[in-house]
Amino acid sequence: MVDQLTTVACALEQGTQILDESEKTGEPQNSPTLPPLDIWSAKYPDGGGRAWLVVFGAACANFSTCVLLRAAFGYVNAWGVFQSFYSENLLKGSSPSNIAWIGSVQYSLIFIPGLVSGHYFDKGHFKIPFLVASVVLITATFLVGQCTQYWHFLLCQGFATGMSAGILFAPVAAVIGHWFKERRGMAMGFVACGSSIGGTLFPIVARNLIPRVGFPWTLRIIGFILLCSLGCANLTVRRRLPAKHVPGGLLNPTAFKNPAYTFYCISGVVAFFGLYTVLTYIDVSATSVGISPDFSFYLISIANGASLFGRLTAGFAADKLGAVNVVAPMSAIAAIMTYVWPLARSKGSFVAIAILYGFSSGAYVSSFTLPMYHLGDIADVGRRSGMAMTLCAVGAIVGPPISGAIGTASGGYSAVGYYAGSMILAAIVLMLITRHLVLGKLGGKF
Repeated sequence: MVDQLTTVACALEQGTQILDESEKTGEPQNSPTLPPLDIWSAKYPDGGGRAWLVVFGAACANFSTCVLLRAAFGYVNAWGVFQSFYSENLLKGSSPSNIAWIGSVQYSLIFIPGLVSGHYFDKGHFKIPFLVASVVLITATFLVGQCTQYWHFLLCQGFATGMSAGILFAPVAAVIGHWFKERRGMAMGFVACGSSIGGTLFPIVARNLIPRVGFPWTLRIIGFILLCSLGCANLTVRRRLPAKHVPGGLLNPTAFKNPAYTFYCISGVVAFFGLYTVLTYIDVSATSVGISPDFSFYLISIANGASLFGRLTAGFAADKLGAVNVVAPMSAIAAIMTYVWPLARSKGSFVAIAILYGFSSGAYVSSFTLPMYHLGDIADVGRRSGMAMTLCAVGAIVGPPISGAIGTASGGYSAVGYYAGSMILAAIVLMLITRHLVLGKLGGKF
């Protein structure tokens, strides 16, 4: 069967040739008959060289910024090692809770610009915002190396990095839906692996280079790495489907008339109240019970390395079983690990928690946005995802600081584990309500 898109391309080329002939001869030519076609309903490639190049570029973008919702790891999720370094060196006078606000602003602002960039992605505006955000992220990274005061770090590493990462994130999450349908979960799993690799690499780079070349040059080296990865992303990521007029403006309040979409958005907000707690404080908590700082910082890289396998596993399984059917039980494991984490006292126990938590939380990171494709029109997926990410920012911005404040008030991490683990369990309940609401339409594969 001849691919419909190829047919349309040939017909358009034929039409162009006829117009050229008409201009030369001055005589009207017979117009070709175009086959009736809704390109948004045409067959998805679900593979091929160009589609996998898009996946590679999207993974490079996530490596440079985060996944989220694709939530959010990569360079941004190297925050755990920065939290530890700032507490012990550059920002000794600031409390862990205040320092955590820098990372929280980063996390939250990844989601807020998604409301704008997702909407404009649907309207066909993609390349220029993507390029500008790449330049801002690289520049902000270089500037972090020059920061000396709390507000400097908040401005450069919090606001500038978070905003630019957010503009990059939403289109990357949406563009995979242009190229994949049946294998969408697998593709998103590979895309999410980019942030796992970044979350594993950047903490190791930062920790080992700071004593050797100093903090400013460490950030410059990271900036050059981002220059390469974001260069690849800008060269390879592109839309496949044309822009389609979708009623409404920046917001689409009618999306919330769908109860499933509403419950799923709420579940994301609640999940982010607790999801980043372990990754933000695991190395600090290990140091507080006598584990060497030279070892404890590797826990973040171990967790991110394990999350790579969790993302791939969840991606493959989501295509077979449905995203929520995979994410809910995996998130339950993450909640259990969050409860257990404050009880760890040895290197082995911390490593085990980092591996299991990284693997299970990676499933949520890689598959969070997949249900969005089933909760509305594909033409509106960018705006719909952007609204969800903006709401999730509420949880992302206050979650780690709340955990830090609880830890400071209680003098330990037990109450922190109870709080964060309970938030993840509450999010699972809301996800299961969403699944129940759409069960009849999708036959359980959700």
